[in-house]
Amino acid sequence: MPDLRRNVRDAFAAGALSIALPMGIAAAAELPDAHEYSQVERGRYLVTLGDCAACHTDPRREGPFAGGRRIETPFGYVAAANITPDRKTGIGSWSDEEFDTAVRRGVMPDGKRLYPAMPFVYFAKMTSEDVLSIRAYLKTVAPVERSVQSDQLPFPFKIRALLRLWDALYFNARGFTPDAVKPAAWNRGAYLVEGPGHCAACHTPKTYLGGDKQDQKLRGYSIQGWFAPDITNDEARGLGNWSLDDVSDYLKKGHNRFEGAAGPMAEEITNSSSKMRDADLNAIAIYLKGQPGQSASQKPPAAGADVMRAGAAIYTDRCSACHKADGTGVAYLIPDLAGSTSAASRELTTMLRVVIRGAQSVATRDEPTGPAMPAFGWQLSDVQVAAVTTYIRNSWGHAAPAVTAAEVRNARTSLTKALD
Repeated sequence: MPDLRRNVRDAFAAGALSIALPMGIAAAAELPDAHEYSQVERGRYLVTLGDCAACHTDPRREGPFAGGRRIETPFGYVAAANITPDRKTGIGSWSDEEFDTAVRRGVMPDGKRLYPAMPFVYFAKMTSEDVLSIRAYLKTVAPVERSVQSDQLPFPFKIRALLRLWDALYFNARGFTPDAVKPAAWNRGAYLVEGPGHCAACHTPKTYLGGDKQDQKLRGYSIQGWFAPDITNDEARGLGNWSLDDVSDYLKKGHNRFEGAAGPMAEEITNSSSKMRDADLNAIAIYLKGQPGQSASQKPPAAGADVMRAGAAIYTDRCSACHKADGTGVAYLIPDLAGSTSAASRELTTMLRVVIRGAQSVATRDEPTGPAMPAFGWQLSDVQVAAVTTYIRNSWGHAAPAVTAAEVRNARTSLTKALD
């Protein structure tokens, strides 16, 4: 029996077994008696799926999941809680029911509402069994005594009583319901994307109050100084030209034949998706490729326009050595600007950030190089940055509105403030 227990544990640690699934979804590769031995391991995998470390582990301090990391929101900063089993400052004194209520309902044991920076809106779709598996794993984490003051928002957003109104507007406590006409892999992907993966938290546009715009699900949103791109099957702005393998490669390796991940997505890949089972990555790809997009056609500037000529000259001088004259880059190393739908994304946030400040792409076990994009903001003026980005966004079949010098100037100001 100890050997069986060890084999089950090792298999989960290697990502070889499935976590618990909602009723009606097949659990691929799950041993018949895995539940008896694997709650902690299943919880560990769910914590990885949810990328809990991104918020609850502060890399500047010791102790995983001890909280304190400041999270930027459109309304100010909140600090993630200590979720170690410390009884005084963590969740060690919470009952399983209290933990489940906090994770899936957004309500603390003392009755206070959690800010929606904690993605309970999406975790509500998780099963109670999965949430309690997370709880079981967190009980094994070393307790850290660290008090965290989460209330760092300015007035009136710091008034938690107002969150009752927010919950009434945007929170649906209904759990995940499989689609009976969809295959098991699609449903599995739906559960992962909509539940523990909480992809909509970044990739779905938000209202002025921070709630999801349900009619624009997964169509991209600017957050924390980056644009989380459209991840629907939209051919002009999303994943329409990506194969299932392209999606899986990007999530597992951080690079595919079109793109390389940087910024918050690079962190997500490092902490989470690069450690997922291949079957789960494939399920996510199947689900995302099944999401309809809605592109708005744009008429690009005429090829002979002054801005396009200027942009072409700058591109040839500064960009073509890596991205090539035809924009095709190098697969799994340097982004393919010609084939990249994010090059002509709805918002300029990421493109201007990368051109002005540069970016470091992610390095993973499968793609360890992680090349960097140099910063050109100190070499190019606002007018020049506007010209070259306009050229990229309107070449090789792309079409997008021209970038203005004012937009570049505003981006520089925002990036400078972010460093302060």
